[in-house]
Amino acid sequence: MSNVDLIKVSNMYDLSHTKAKDLLESVEFPWEALPKIKETILKLGAEIDADPALSSEYEKRGEDIWIHKTAKVFDSAYIAGPCIIGADTEVRQCAFVRGSALVGEGCVVGNSTELKNVIIFDNVQVPHYNYVGDSILGYKSHMGAGSITSNVKSDKSLVVVKGNGVYSDIHIETGLKKFGAMLGDFVEVGCNSVLNPGSVIGKHTNIYPLSPVRGFIPAESIVKTGAVVVAKKPE
Repeated sequence: MSNVDLIKVSNMYDLSHTKAKDLLESVEFPWEALPKIKETILKLGAEIDADPALSSEYEKRGEDIWIHKTAKVFDSAYIAGPCIIGADTEVRQCAFVRGSALVGEGCVVGNSTELKNVIIFDNVQVPHYNYVGDSILGYKSHMGAGSITSNVKSDKSLVVVKGNGVYSDIHIETGLKKFGAMLGDFVEVGCNSVLNPGSVIGKHTNIYPLSPVRGFIPAESIVKTGAVVVAKKPE
């Protein structure tokens, strides 16, 4: 397997844990799905409306907003379409869902958390003061309080995915101006960390609090203070 293969959808995610399975199977790299999230949600919503069994499970709230009847959405949360919120998900006080958000089952979208153009896999937690934009968060990933995805470069140039060290052959021009972070399954992001534009984090990686993250971080890594990346020790 080449280093570039490590950042392909097939090595980042278990697609059985998202309604975006068909979309993600249609692309090679996960960020290629970002421009297609809106149309995917509208297609899935139309399928819900057309299927009596599915439509009985969801409540249609406003234009292009489908919320599972077992989801708990606080009155102070703002939700714009297109949006699908899955079963047993909790959207807490003052959450700001700006649209094009496909949120899975058993998730937590916390107080004052903002979502925009995202795929949130099942059992993901963004529970406190998070900004997640133009990003994909894999199964059971978690963002600590105050951690955010930065989705636009300061010079507004197009995002390039880069690797460092033995992964320096990873250099992919995405053609995207807005690209936050791709988090693999089971990624843990520490409090008040910033995932810079074009961050791609492999499965089962842990990021220390207050970390600035950039580029590709391989699976089974620990990102320590000072952006030092080390491999996890085998258990």
